[in-house]
Amino acid sequence: MPLKLESKCLHLERTATDGCTHYGSISFPIYQTATYAHPEVGKSTGFDYSRLQNPTREQLEKVVSALEGGIDAFALSSGMAAITLLMEIFSPGDHIIADADLYGGSIRLFDNVSIKNGLSFTRENLSTLTEADFERIITKKTKAIYIETPTNPMMNVTDIALVAKIAKKHGFLLIVDNTFMSPYFQNPLALGADIVLHSGTKYLAGHNDTLAGFIVTNRADVQEKLRFLIKTTGAGLSPFDSWLTLRGIKTLAVRMKKAEENAFKIVEWLKSQKCVTSVIYPGLPEHPGHETQKKQARGFGAMVTFNVESEEKAKSILKSVSLIRFAESLGGVESLITYPVTQTHADVPEEIRLKNGITNSTLRLSVGIEDADDLIADLENAMR
Repeated sequence: MPLKLESKCLHLERTATDGCTHYGSISFPIYQTATYAHPEVGKSTGFDYSRLQNPTREQLEKVVSALEGGIDAFALSSGMAAITLLMEIFSPGDHIIADADLYGGSIRLFDNVSIKNGLSFTRENLSTLTEADFERIITKKTKAIYIETPTNPMMNVTDIALVAKIAKKHGFLLIVDNTFMSPYFQNPLALGADIVLHSGTKYLAGHNDTLAGFIVTNRADVQEKLRFLIKTTGAGLSPFDSWLTLRGIKTLAVRMKKAEENAFKIVEWLKSQKCVTSVIYPGLPEHPGHETQKKQARGFGAMVTFNVESEEKAKSILKSVSLIRFAESLGGVESLITYPVTQTHADVPEEIRLKNGITNSTLRLSVGIEDADDLIADLENAMR
């Protein structure tokens, strides 16, 4: 009987042919080695050099692949390393349709590296496009559609199955950044995506103590290209960081449940505050992507974006929070509040930020697993 997702976070399904038992260790060992000895010419232990593969990293990749329903996963040194490696499967002249509202680091990479390398991009708010709209922006050189859902930080929700249908019709890849939802809440491959990305630094590792990135695929052709690229470019995740991420994933289910529960309570409280002009959260029935989110995911996550009455008020809140920390990043056990205009989206041109709805009064809250009443009290004190 297949394991449920909560169990998959802790256990890989074992077979009778599983090899080394690691002396019965419950915590998968850290294989802190750069290279491996061979018995003789033409024979190997299965590992040759840790840039190519390491047992700890391999275990982590198997776990993440199982959680996302892929045939393989690739663990890299950061989320941006994962996106950078993925862009190497494309060639000069290739065209990618990308969501307009993406993490600022992704936009920076595309604008300053990918375009330099000969790729071109069309950016649209993909959450609002119909099939006919997509047909108008597809070109003969289009090779992929790249989305985040929900987007960072404006929480736009794109219908993954609809976009997958369009991608398959034209024979190009659908890439989904699933960082905000994690595989606990959403599995894009099951909805028709070809590649899933994660900043493993966030919910997968979950403790704000390590960097990691993942690419997961269910296509053998993509798997083959990425295995060659990861050993060639050398950005594979280190053994110790692989172990930290494995440890984090063990509590993914309980963390996501608690963080979402807290998020709902905080969202309802924020809606009642006079200084808050809007609250953006897919779990709200009035969110334009609410029904799509209900259809394609098992929850709404713990990321909340809200706007306050002025830039001065936003800065005052950032200065005054105590339990909640004013810091970049998200998805950890501790609640973090971020100011996109100077942090995650600082390198995004102002006209693009404003078009996407990111203003000087926009705040992004990553809700952690503290007591919800304590978090609300901290926000209430900061808003006075």
